[in-house]
Amino acid sequence: MRIAGMLIAYLSAWRLFSRDARLYLTTAALFGFTVFGGIYSVLLNLYLLRLGYGPGFVGLVNGSGQLAFALFCLPAGMLGGWYGNRRMLIASLSAVAFGFGLLPLAEFSPIDQTTWLLMTHILAQIGIASYFVNSMPFLMDATSPAERNHVYAAMAALWPLAGFAGSLLGGLLPGLLAVPLQASLTGPEPYRYSLLLAALLLTPGIWVLTNTQETDGRRTSAPVLNRTPAAYALITMLSLTILFRVAGEGAARLFLNVYLDDALQVPTAQIGLLAATGQLLAVPAALVVPILAARWGNGYIYMFGTLGMAASLIPLALIPHWSAAGLGYTSLIALASITRPAIAVYQMEIVSPAWRPAMAAATTMALGLSWGLVALGGGYMITALGYQSFFLMGGGLSAAGALLFWGYFRIPRAESTQRHPLDQAK
Repeated sequence: MRIAGMLIAYLSAWRLFSRDARLYLTTAALFGFTVFGGIYSVLLNLYLLRLGYGPGFVGLVNGSGQLAFALFCLPAGMLGGWYGNRRMLIASLSAVAFGFGLLPLAEFSPIDQTTWLLMTHILAQIGIASYFVNSMPFLMDATSPAERNHVYAAMAALWPLAGFAGSLLGGLLPGLLAVPLQASLTGPEPYRYSLLLAALLLTPGIWVLTNTQETDGRRTSAPVLNRTPAAYALITMLSLTILFRVAGEGAARLFLNVYLDDALQVPTAQIGLLAATGQLLAVPAALVVPILAARWGNGYIYMFGTLGMAASLIPLALIPHWSAAGLGYTSLIALASITRPAIAVYQMEIVSPAWRPAMAAATTMALGLSWGLVALGGGYMITALGYQSFFLMGGGLSAAGALLFWGYFRIPRAESTQRHPLDQAK
């Protein structure tokens, strides 16, 4: 009965979402379908392999993009404070569509092909960084405390739901386009036009964002922190735990398709199906977060979910079969969809509105830095030590992040007015 009541409360909150929150969620769906878990996630690395590059260069492209992502997070937060989060979201999505639209034209570029690939990917990742950084304060201002957990959970569910459809389509597109193009799936042509289509499908999200309104912060909850040095310590420690936590997720997201294609010789359509399955299972996982948060609090959800993500990499690392890789990946993505909205709400609610842009920028920068280092080092580590050592390393770093979070936030601290920091969302 309690679960049924929570589900009814969740559906009631869904109907109360503000117009701006609904419009933003529309862009989140397009973002997931095309970029975050969708078409581009399935096909980008395969396109690079079809161009003749190996895991080392795949890691270089992804790593340089993620490091640019990390470096732009703090400027993105400052720009959001100067020009408004809404304006930055519009500019951000435009940069993502433009960069990812140019990337698959590398074979026709007037400059060196490798330079073109690196530059266009960096441009798109700068746009993604700004989109992430400005999304959190935008949604905090566009929602009330009563609906906030549900909106963030809906966002975390829409990404994988749209990513499920995008992954399925991404796996099928090269085969569908190969026939009219009279091209082979071992060549880059079918992948090139599939990536171009993904960039085109993202552009309606820019128009959707232009229909939102500037938020003014009047609906945000009461401040928890004052402008003291203790706030810097809180932001630094939370960012550090996220840097470790997302290493395992980054290892799987960035290199699963390379592993399946390069080491296990799995067909592209099957790779898309495995990726889509992970995205689909992530949807109910994300939607249940408000129920779990009401029972245990966002801090505990994040900590135990991160430990589960670390364990999910074990079958992927130790059993060289597509089914084990699929099992590990799907469970990891589902748990990532649980931890993502939990930590998003947690980190926004433990600081005052004045500190939220800084918190969003710092934690998003930690994500980009972690994925950048994993991507850059992963390509070379895989070449030298193999996929097993690489995935085990990712799992170990995620487990370390969970333990660091527990060690720092389990006890009351001067920077927090709450008695139990892990339970602040209750």
